[in-house]
Amino acid sequence: MRILLIEDDYVLGEAMRDQASADGHGVDWMQRLDDARAALDTVDYGLILLDLNLPDGRGLDLLKALRQSGNPVPVIITTAQDQVAIRIEGLNAGADDYLVKPFDLDEMSARVSAVARRYAGISMPQLVVGDATVNLATKTVSIGGKPISLTAREWAVLERLLGRRGGIVTKAEIEDSLYPFGAEVEGNAVEVYVSRLRKKLGASVITTVRGLGYRIET
Repeated sequence: MRILLIEDDYVLGEAMRDQASADGHGVDWMQRLDDARAALDTVDYGLILLDLNLPDGRGLDLLKALRQSGNPVPVIITTAQDQVAIRIEGLNAGADDYLVKPFDLDEMSARVSAVARRYAGISMPQLVVGDATVNLATKTVSIGGKPISLTAREWAVLERLLGRRGGIVTKAEIEDSLYPFGAEVEGNAVEVYVSRLRKKLGASVITTVRGLGYRIET
């Protein structure tokens, strides 16, 4: 999915961006609230990682404005402030989860996946897709008990389709979830990933809806 990372600490921001990118997500990293607002005006993000203290204001103000405007995008707050009152204020403002710095990057990945599943209405982390068993929590796939290896991008495409299982996901939506601002997108990249998934999971698992996009059968 496409993630908006709002973090002014360069070392931490770089590490968070690299971790999320390695997980197969497209990541736009902003270090100021005004840049984040501009990005939100042009991109439909799947999730926001939001620092509370930015050079040009409070992350909570951005969160409150999002919720007041009716934007339901999932938000995970990241902050060095471990006071209970701050956490409560963030959750009451509409945050979906909280990470207190310093945090383990693998924990960040797990929380991002968990929040995304809740937002997509997937209550159980394990799904059966054709002959394959997909565990969204551990990011593993198996057929008949045999592990199936997926690349980060292949997993990201599968996860994007599962987030709207039974519904159509357009090629543009898949591309938007995989690539950040300024990234060069090969014209047939989505087709390549879908083809690889079909070879690994079964040809009938992903249906092409001509002129519209793709649908995963569950």
